[in-house]
Amino acid sequence: MRGVVLAGGTGSRLWPITKGISKQLLPIYDKPLIHYSLGTLMLAGIREFLIITTSVDQPSFKRLLGNGEELGIEISFAVQENPEGLAQAFLIGEEFIAEERVALILGDNIFHGAGLGSQLNSFTEIVGAQIFAYAVSDPQSYGVVEFNSINEVISIEEKPEKPKSKYAIPGLYFYDNSVVEIAKQVRPSKRGELEISSINQEFLRRGTLKTTILERGTAWLDTGTFSTFHSAASYVQIIEARQGNKISCLEEIAWRNHWISDTQLVYLANQYKGNPYGEYIFKLLQN
Repeated sequence: MRGVVLAGGTGSRLWPITKGISKQLLPIYDKPLIHYSLGTLMLAGIREFLIITTSVDQPSFKRLLGNGEELGIEISFAVQENPEGLAQAFLIGEEFIAEERVALILGDNIFHGAGLGSQLNSFTEIVGAQIFAYAVSDPQSYGVVEFNSINEVISIEEKPEKPKSKYAIPGLYFYDNSVVEIAKQVRPSKRGELEISSINQEFLRRGTLKTTILERGTAWLDTGTFSTFHSAASYVQIIEARQGNKISCLEEIAWRNHWISDTQLVYLANQYKGNPYGEYIFKLLQN
């Protein structure tokens, strides 16, 4: 399975702070925001990535992440000239996806929870589609999934004025290769976008859509507003300070997945020598 991280867009809801820099490059406590989405897919065992950015911001992403070799992964980049909906990611990434299955994650979403990596790893051989549901207080701001009495999905709507349930669909999706051809058939919505909900509706129509309700112990943090951006940073700071473990430390994930050696981990730690992030990486080898 290959991973696509969608990190384009203008970030206009966070202007003026995102007028000069991509939102996904801004810090969420001690790491750039994109580290969290990339780390989530790495936890699922994915090693090949396409990061979709704007043309203006792409050099900064390349400077931050390189080609992924130091982490035992492969990173390539593509440009989204105009933000025309999440489903556009599969059109932009068609050549990268090739004949493989694909996971799509939004570059401004954060997932955290015990056992999340092993849970996500079980979806990498998906036939059809695997999406998630998460109870929220403002479902009208998201794609919404409706269940029947035996927890079967019966409808999916994109940002409905009157949501049929409290379950939002987070920005993390697993698909088999048919998603590319399905995406080619999607037509712009009334909002003028190629909606990811249209893709999920087609898998639902085919009877191959699987939906997992994320457990209450799993955190899904959307960073689309000033308030949620601040809350996400506070969450990471509190968890890391309390537990002593970092969320989405890419070096740690690569090392624990045995993609890099102890020697390579020391090399990466030395790049951060003299700051708390580097000290954390060094301590991994002492435990």
